[in-house]
Amino acid sequence: MTTSILGHNYIGGQRSAKGAITLRSLAAASGDAYPVAFYEATDAEVDAAVAAAAAAYPRYRKLPAEKRAAFLDTIAEELDALGEDFVAEVARETALPSARILGERTRTSNQMRLFAKVLRRGDFHGARIDHALPERQPQARPDLRQVKMGIGPVAVFGASNFPLAFSVAGGDTAAALAAGCPVVVKAHTGHMVTSERVADAIERAARRCGVPAGAFNMIYGVDVGARLVKASGIQAVGFTGSLKGGRALCEMAAARPQPIPVFAEMSSINPIIMLPQALHQRGNAIANELAASVTMGCGQLCTNPGLVIGVRSPDFSEFVGQLKKAMSAQAPQTMLTAATHANYAAGIKRLAQLSGIEMLAGGDAAGNQATPHLFKANAALLFNPAAPLEEEVFGPATVVVELDKREQLLDFAARMHGQLTATLQAERDDLHACQDLIESLEEKAGRLLINGYPTGVEVCDAMVHGGPYPATSDARGTSVGTLAIDRFLRPVCYQNYPDELLPPALQDANPLGLLRLVDGTMTRIAC
Repeated sequence: MTTSILGHNYIGGQRSAKGAITLRSLAAASGDAYPVAFYEATDAEVDAAVAAAAAAYPRYRKLPAEKRAAFLDTIAEELDALGEDFVAEVARETALPSARILGERTRTSNQMRLFAKVLRRGDFHGARIDHALPERQPQARPDLRQVKMGIGPVAVFGASNFPLAFSVAGGDTAAALAAGCPVVVKAHTGHMVTSERVADAIERAARRCGVPAGAFNMIYGVDVGARLVKASGIQAVGFTGSLKGGRALCEMAAARPQPIPVFAEMSSINPIIMLPQALHQRGNAIANELAASVTMGCGQLCTNPGLVIGVRSPDFSEFVGQLKKAMSAQAPQTMLTAATHANYAAGIKRLAQLSGIEMLAGGDAAGNQATPHLFKANAALLFNPAAPLEEEVFGPATVVVELDKREQLLDFAARMHGQLTATLQAERDDLHACQDLIESLEEKAGRLLINGYPTGVEVCDAMVHGGPYPATSDARGTSVGTLAIDRFLRPVCYQNYPDELLPPALQDANPLGLLRLVDGTMTRIAC
């Protein structure tokens, strides 16, 4: 078990362990330390990883899309080939059940394959051609052609709650590599053994595909993030984590001599709005389903529904009673890390101390286990300018708020912070009567759901996993789905270039067979 794990950093295709500070991987359930130490990257090693990525960038971005697609497919193959020992190691570090780990691995490898498909179909190029109009009066138009290219090396911060899908080989890494951008991954300290096994898989894929050394790099450490973001070679940052952590990275990036974008997914309470006909027809069923959603993965999901709102009625009271029963019936679960558990406990304590709130379900649990909690708050707390109910509690907890009248739903939707998701539990009559509410929610959330639960995030072309601040630092993008590649691309325009010097995506013959915007018309025809 220990022989394949070195605990060394990954820099330009080589392993490096020059530092004196070491870290230990701890079992989530027992706290037992893994026998191999992990070496925190020194300042020089952080700089070397960035330099390796920067050196690889000119060569990696010029690889044909098919070659990058083959690389992503090969990463997927290597991930799928990881055996039962890998699943056991992930389970040890995270306390996640084997079924969840296997499902997340499939999601991660399929995400790589999906971006390979994006590369092969070619729409990511965004090719546009406006031919010259030499006879135009009063001024001639030059030949202008636009295509997108990778922005440069990307720093990726592994997330704690998805050790595969949002970590070393997660969505940020997949999107960046697809875009032609080398990556420097900061491994999350909560699953360093998992990170090393995944990094090894990526390195094997890189060697098999002849990818330039330095296209993938990974460093360990608690205090290496700031130097990584400030390094001049880094051109963008991908982050999934806390609001505090995301804000800190944004401020560092903005303070650089050359500011760079930070695509941070941070904080969301994902409100569930209960409408009258849905409550009347299936309130108890919704309560049971909602309890399962809140406690899925021990509530350690960024789309966890943390706020449930409805208008006072007998049906709403019955719904709350059933939700209390359903939440009380949920068993405690072990959280990912001791720090995650401590933050959850602090969040529960903060809620419990608010004036105007009542705990309907919850209690203490042993060790790093979290007991599901349900609170009921009065409407005044919902409209408190300090927004105490919109501060995310990361774990299996949710707050129910009973409003006096429908107009308060509209008021809240107008005041609400930016969210990853907003859900309506509604029947058709409800929906026809609340178009104004829907329009307000459109301005505040990245994904709008009807009669579903936000804790499932499909990896596909249409998905948006983003939203206005504080859900993310940039509402114009997504960290899940194929549109995620656009975060790491920038448009480049070529004016009056000879055809043979143009990128293939812009050449007259259209050798890639792309659907291009040519003189205002979408076409695959050569020009």
